[in-house]
Amino acid sequence: MAAQARQSTWWAALLAALLLASPAPAQEVIFRAPSADRALEASLRAASLVLMTLREGAVPAGDVVAAARAEYGRLLGALYQAGHYAGLVSVRLDGREAAEIPLLEVPARVARIEITVQPGPPYRFIRAEVAPLAPGSELPEGFAPGAPAPARLIAETVEAAVEAWRDEGHAKAAPAGQSITADHAANTIDARIRLAPGPRLDFGALSIRGNSRVRSERIRTIAGLPEGAVFSPAALRRSAERLRRTGAFRSVTLREAAAPGPDGTLGIEALVEEEAPRRLGFGAELSSTEGLRLESFWLHRNLFGGAERFRIEGEIAGIGGDTGGEDYRVALSLSRPATLSPDTTLDLHAATERLHEPDYDLTSSEAGLGFTHIFSEKLTGTAALNYRDARVEAVAGARNFRTVTLPLGLTRDSRDDPLDPASGFYLHAEAMPFWGLGGSGSGTRVKADARAYRGLGRQDRVVLALRLQYGAVSGASIADTPRDFLFYSGGGGTVRGQAYQSLAVTALPGGQRSGGQVFGGLQSEIRAKLWRRIGIVAFYDIGYIAAETWGDSFAGWHSGAGLGLRYDTGLGPIRFDVAAPLSGGDGVQIYIGIGQSF
Repeated sequence: MAAQARQSTWWAALLAALLLASPAPAQEVIFRAPSADRALEASLRAASLVLMTLREGAVPAGDVVAAARAEYGRLLGALYQAGHYAGLVSVRLDGREAAEIPLLEVPARVARIEITVQPGPPYRFIRAEVAPLAPGSELPEGFAPGAPAPARLIAETVEAAVEAWRDEGHAKAAPAGQSITADHAANTIDARIRLAPGPRLDFGALSIRGNSRVRSERIRTIAGLPEGAVFSPAALRRSAERLRRTGAFRSVTLREAAAPGPDGTLGIEALVEEEAPRRLGFGAELSSTEGLRLESFWLHRNLFGGAERFRIEGEIAGIGGDTGGEDYRVALSLSRPATLSPDTTLDLHAATERLHEPDYDLTSSEAGLGFTHIFSEKLTGTAALNYRDARVEAVAGARNFRTVTLPLGLTRDSRDDPLDPASGFYLHAEAMPFWGLGGSGSGTRVKADARAYRGLGRQDRVVLALRLQYGAVSGASIADTPRDFLFYSGGGGTVRGQAYQSLAVTALPGGQRSGGQVFGGLQSEIRAKLWRRIGIVAFYDIGYIAAETWGDSFAGWHSGAGLGLRYDTGLGPIRFDVAAPLSGGDGVQIYIGIGQSF
């Protein structure tokens, strides 16, 4: 009997423990902020730990009680941030105030949660002072007597004032004291903040930690930290970004020394974590007319110990397509950062390809060198000098084109996300003079690509996207221009719904079909998110080709439209588009790839 009693007691204890630990979702949750406006209520809901906890699903009652006890501080903090310093918060669990529930008397279940917030009146500044200020300081708007006094504005003002001193070279500027007094009878805030700018400092030496394969002297050269110059947060950020964009490092942190040296310089320490030196990548894209395109690359991020990038890439396109046959390309490139200047990269490259286009077959080889210069975070320039040897085989016979090219380009990119942009714009312009050797033509080829994006609605659930393209060749006749320098329209990159390179001209001798020397294109999309990862797209494209001048007798245009699906992988969307021609052409085209179409 004693054994049975002990066993019964054990089972009862186990059952009680299981009941206490089992998830017990609240049957009812009520959140009230009766005198709060919509913005304040949204901030309070976002700060609520109870609501956040219950969003995760069924949780034990003990977790609900713990979240409720922490709710007071969270909601009062949100009220302070919004400028309400006399608010009242009540959190009741089944009618009991959470703060009054003893820690050792946690209920087994919670059926009803009531959260009530009385924000109280908004407070205003009776005094708003921060001193001393650096020359040209720009404080946040609203830090002035008579204006609302949210706590976040005080913090933002102090941060802006300190950063203004740091921009002047006072790297160790910091708050030296503050007096912030609330008058609850008058609903006012008296805010007085004192700053200690500290001495003006110069950049000291750059020390490096964490590198094992990339040489320290190359890291210093790439960073380009202006040792001996006046300290500048912007210069420090640029140095860190130069190191990051080499791709040789998984992480880069530039840390200021805790104290300046006796000579008035501030040492900087670079903490780096190196990436794996080698990488292998693959890509694929499918179109019902252009067929399957496969590409792969092998990359070495640090070939000679100076963050040099060596890349071998190969591509096969037109597999199973109706574009004239399969295309092949193999390319090698070697880039060396911080050549000529910390923001200039030297590029050496060579490539060979075999193209089977609808109007001709092309075999070409090219080699050259170029430079890429980063003018700013959004503006990049390129220049190169290349030699190219190409043989074209067409219905009228074969011809060799040997050319020297000098492509010059500028790119401005302010998109928020290059793979799935919702705002900003992208502009690329290129002028490429070319000089023909051995009877080939000479002239200039220009291209322009402009893209703009506008998000609408909450979290940019709808995005309007527009792309305009322009191209022209001048100085050489259409017959003496290398065939792949000419322009066609039709296919995924120009007009979806129209067959690949379906729009051309017949300006060559004998009425041969070829690309034109003038091209214009428009692509427009409406992108809408239906669920978290699923979206739909509606698009309309137009393409225009002329033989030698805009509007000549050989000019023509076509258009296409369609619908698409997008699945967000987190790294970029997978796209599936179905398009049909609206003028000329026939049939339906399908396009599958990674990333938005533009």
